[in-house]
Amino acid sequence: MNTHDPNMRPTIRQLDDASINRIAAGEVVERPASAVKELVENAIDAGARRVGIEIADGGKTLIRVTDDGCGMTADDLPLALSRHATSKIDGSDLLDIHSFGFRGEALPSLGAVARLTLQSRAKGHEAVELSVDGGHRGIAKPCALNGGTVVTLRDLFFATPARLKFLRTDRAEMQAISDTIKRLAMAEPSIGFTLRDVSGGNDRVTFRVEPEQGDLFDALRGRLARVMGSEFAENSLAIDAEREGFRLTGYAALPTYSRGTSVAQHLFVNGRPVRDKTLIGALRGAYQDFLSRDRHPAVALFVDCDPHKVDVNVHPAKSEVRFRDPGVVRGLIVTSLRHALANAGHRASTTVADATLNALRPEQVGPLGHTPQPPHQQRVYQMDRPSLGARQASYAAQAPADFQPAPAYPAQHSGFAELGGSYSGRVVEPEAPQEPREDIIRKPLGAARGQVHENYIIAQTETGMVIVDQHAAHERLVYEKLKKQMAENGVAAQALLIPDVIDLSHDEAQRLLAVADDLSRMGLTVEAFGNGAIAVRETPAILGEVDSQGLIRDILDELDDLGESQLVQEKIEAILSRVACHGSIRSGRIMRAEEMNALLREMEATPHSGQCNHGRPTYVELRLTDIERLFGRS
Repeated sequence: MNTHDPNMRPTIRQLDDASINRIAAGEVVERPASAVKELVENAIDAGARRVGIEIADGGKTLIRVTDDGCGMTADDLPLALSRHATSKIDGSDLLDIHSFGFRGEALPSLGAVARLTLQSRAKGHEAVELSVDGGHRGIAKPCALNGGTVVTLRDLFFATPARLKFLRTDRAEMQAISDTIKRLAMAEPSIGFTLRDVSGGNDRVTFRVEPEQGDLFDALRGRLARVMGSEFAENSLAIDAEREGFRLTGYAALPTYSRGTSVAQHLFVNGRPVRDKTLIGALRGAYQDFLSRDRHPAVALFVDCDPHKVDVNVHPAKSEVRFRDPGVVRGLIVTSLRHALANAGHRASTTVADATLNALRPEQVGPLGHTPQPPHQQRVYQMDRPSLGARQASYAAQAPADFQPAPAYPAQHSGFAELGGSYSGRVVEPEAPQEPREDIIRKPLGAARGQVHENYIIAQTETGMVIVDQHAAHERLVYEKLKKQMAENGVAAQALLIPDVIDLSHDEAQRLLAVADDLSRMGLTVEAFGNGAIAVRETPAILGEVDSQGLIRDILDELDDLGESQLVQEKIEAILSRVACHGSIRSGRIMRAEEMNALLREMEATPHSGQCNHGRPTYVELRLTDIERLFGRS
């Protein structure tokens, strides 16, 4: 794109301050959400306990941020609107960053492309106001304000009309602003946030959270429940681990609580929301054995370290960071998440049961011309139930002549216990002595009571019932055994009679050889072959015939995209998964009671048995109270 006339010598010019600020605004302020982010971060840095945000027309006509922070004096306001003037660093060490902002560019940049008004009052000083209109600064004057700071931004990008053409609809811009506030709210549980939409003279609260109380994890859990939903809080695992000066805290959801996109992945470094390839790649690696490629885990993870171990000044919007030792961070995330998931054992998300109950719940249809009653007004039926003696007499009268009823359950058990002497469906009685019935029922997955459609095991627990997919559950158990054997014995490699020589660029060859030891542990042996070429001498035996060139190219693509490659391991584990599928109990097989109970006990003892190899649940647990509610019992 060279339009320079070779007959003319270009002249270097010093740009004026207005142009400089507009250029800086183009880097820092991409859309209204960017402006909101900068202003709210300033409020947090000022020590605010409550921050209010008012938005009109998606932030295009009005953005107002009000805080109760320390405020500014009349001498501070003009400096706050000057480029590279900040109270957050002294310039002696640009890596010692303990605040959100530090460049001193946001306010002057916003003032260059919009109409900006600053009102502030520091403790012991009078309130003062200063305005900037398209880069033209006004005169400071007194104003009425109790304390803190109010920043009002009107007509964003009026000074650069071309930028307005690239903005999306008001609804889309408002959603982006809401997402920005929610991420900052997760990072600061001790601060209250209120977001209002004041478009068209209305005043509608679209998001509000109060300051959370309690210790680190209690406050964070409460805030995440309000931002990401109570289902996430119920189905997530607390993470707290440390390695070589890096600490990882937060919550990670169970694999069965996964999403179709990465929208529920929230990563923070020293309290700053970021999108970092190292962190995203580590997250993917931690869950790769539990989720298919089209599913994404939900997490809120916080990496904290000495500011000198991470550079936050590598992106204009500070949304990316660079770690001094990314390998340590990646290892910390992968190890911590896998350890937490393993400790979760057979646990599956409660949303599986909720979805099942919703599917079973009958649709409420009112009489013709009448609106169905709200749930809290719907009638609860108290059905007349015959006495225990009457039911047993009735069952005995209908039973075959040679039928011997099973011993009744003790009286203290309710629900299914009252039907202890009955039978229905295909219930298989144990052929060999087992644990006492009471002890089995107390197990997490209970005691097998029957099998339906030769695929689903029905088990009774102390608090309800469990439905197990026998094929999916046993497939996971076999898969875990195969992985354990591979970890103990290593990956068998097959030597190529004639090594495959692959021509690469010098940089590509160096990137590949840097991870040669990791590849060798997975059965793929590569060596340098001179002039950028590499030789593939061994491939994993379990993969059979391998397209070496295609495999190497795919590995390089992953290295370039994520900084590491799990491709070989994923291919091997995919083979193990298929082997497990073929070697597991098939659907349609009739199982004896002792076999069903043995499967339940093995599930309880095996990590990750709550989901199959693709992240789908292997069992559904239904509480007795929920089942009774389905039938109108209360």
